[in-house]
Amino acid sequence: MAPITRNLVADVVNLESDDEEDGGGRGVFRSLSSLMENRKVSSTIADENVSNRETLEFRSFWKAGENFVIPKDFTPTGPGLLEHARVHPKFLHSNATSHKWALGAIAELIDNAVDEIQNGATFVKIDKIDIAKDNSPALVFQDDGGGMDPNGIRKCMSLGYSSKKSNTTIGQYGNGFKTSTMRLGADAIVFSRSTRSGISTQSIGLLSYTFLRRTGQDDVIVPMIDMDTSTEQPQPIIYGSPEDWATNLEIILKWSPFSTEDKLLQQFEDIGTHGTKVIIYNLWLNDEGIYELSFDDDDADIRLREESVHDGKRLHFKELEMRSHISYQLRFSLRAYASMLYLKKFTNFKIILRGIPVEQFNIADELRCPEIIKYKPHTATTEQATTEIKVGFIKEAPKLAICGYNVYHKNRLIRPFWNVTTLGRSVVGHGVIGVLEANFIEPAHDKQDFERSSLFQRLEAKLKKIIVDYWYSRCNAVGFKAPTQYDRSKRKATFDQPPAVNTFNSSPSPLPPENFNQGGPIIREISHSKGTSIRTVAVAPPHMRKSTGLGTNFQPVQLNPQPVHLNTQPVQLNPQPAANFQPVQLNPQPVHLYTQLVQLNTQPAPTDTENNLVGMSADEISLENIQLFMSCEEYIQKENELEVTVRNLEKELEEAKGKCAHLALLVEAKKKEMQLV
Repeated sequence: MAPITRNLVADVVNLESDDEEDGGGRGVFRSLSSLMENRKVSSTIADENVSNRETLEFRSFWKAGENFVIPKDFTPTGPGLLEHARVHPKFLHSNATSHKWALGAIAELIDNAVDEIQNGATFVKIDKIDIAKDNSPALVFQDDGGGMDPNGIRKCMSLGYSSKKSNTTIGQYGNGFKTSTMRLGADAIVFSRSTRSGISTQSIGLLSYTFLRRTGQDDVIVPMIDMDTSTEQPQPIIYGSPEDWATNLEIILKWSPFSTEDKLLQQFEDIGTHGTKVIIYNLWLNDEGIYELSFDDDDADIRLREESVHDGKRLHFKELEMRSHISYQLRFSLRAYASMLYLKKFTNFKIILRGIPVEQFNIADELRCPEIIKYKPHTATTEQATTEIKVGFIKEAPKLAICGYNVYHKNRLIRPFWNVTTLGRSVVGHGVIGVLEANFIEPAHDKQDFERSSLFQRLEAKLKKIIVDYWYSRCNAVGFKAPTQYDRSKRKATFDQPPAVNTFNSSPSPLPPENFNQGGPIIREISHSKGTSIRTVAVAPPHMRKSTGLGTNFQPVQLNPQPVHLNTQPVQLNPQPAANFQPVQLNPQPVHLYTQLVQLNTQPAPTDTENNLVGMSADEISLENIQLFMSCEEYIQKENELEVTVRNLEKELEEAKGKCAHLALLVEAKKKEMQLV
């Protein structure tokens, strides 16, 4: 290696740039030497007091933050340096707990490579290697994108910084790299090559939770070195002093998987002229001391360990069929998850998992009886673009009871097989799958769910209705048997029959049956012929319902097997309204609706049994409950929109009154001027 000199700084890279895109490199990352000098921590600090063999408490992810020594006092900032809010290394672990699912963390790193497509990336490789130091497994992510220059790698290592401003890029929070790498392993090392403004550079950065913990740091220190590769012989890029560069290199060699400089620089050989390689090592263990990720179950895959696979129980063939479906496999298989991770298929980009390309899969391409439904989300202030929702039956219907939506955001899968319906034992909705891209709602930070905004709640209510309506209209085409359809206006019901099997939730009602009329509307159907009460449907009032879905306090149909004796003597019905009939008074404020039991006197029904229809089935009752609930949701939504419209109109009215008053003053002033003339 060429001797380290100071005169390379200005010629290679300028970290003092004021360009907004660069963000002023030294402003977002301070030098390692200043941190070391400030706390008087030697770069060659050894961990004599820490055993080389890590205990399970330190190697299990969910316990790794419990035994970190936090200093009681802060060392004052050294001369010439400003005070700052320090980020304790334990925050790296706490921040990574946002990823409950390890495959979700891997998806974050794949997203970073996909975002590089705009910079020429054609592949991302995910593989497993063995670390020679301790013969332990490590994860490798490599792409051939534009790479990162010295400024770029410092932004990557900084917390909360992101320069991704395109509407097509997935990343936006500047936190995904840190949370995902720390979720998968305790340490990560980054190698990157790039060319900016005709200058070629290569950089190495080490984000090591092990180094920070075992050396007792109270601030996040990230050793990095940069080299100018524009010349025939790579030259170090110096920002402070040659000793600083050597200190960074020494720490990297001590705490990375590569103990010599030659082995370290060999990692650039397969990167080429541009690209990035991330190696995550010291992978986390589970509570049993086994690696969370399994590399041995399938040589072409990386899997999460399924506890149920090793419990020794013999599974029913239907359960085996369910587990073979991709809706189950994607929970444990990275290959299955990666195949559905992006909605649109790439034309010049590949995800290569353990040497074999991942074949992209969109379940919408194989749906039976597909339909496309237009949905235009809207708020009181903005108009959103129309979204297409494709629904249909899976090819395995009716054998597999799979139901839900694959919801994407900016081409990225956020919620796979999201089941928006809860119908208990009812088959309504089984086999129906939907696919849509919801760019109008924001994903959560781990990209495994959406923020619970009003737009999200309205979408959820709409998706429920779509599944139920579609299932009833198409279920016979794929072999499902729909519950008996009925026409309420024409039916003449028979005596109550108690259900043979209790198909309803046995949880206690929040209100006794006799008090239902105090909690919400009660809809009763009366037998015209036998004078019996047929069904009682209790609908939870708005203040007792959750904003989405059927709340736990929503009670299903209550069946009353006892007959109610009504007057069956024929009477002449008067088509004219009664004298004391009062018209409905509309109240713009939300009110609680109540219904009263109305006694009807009709002629006895003929004895012909063909005119008597059987009672409603459990599926019909469940459907009716769902439809009533969704109708209430629609009315609540319309009410909220009307309230917003009223407020806007009132505001406009006040503005108009103000303008009228102002014009009136002007008119009066003009009249006075004319009188004076």
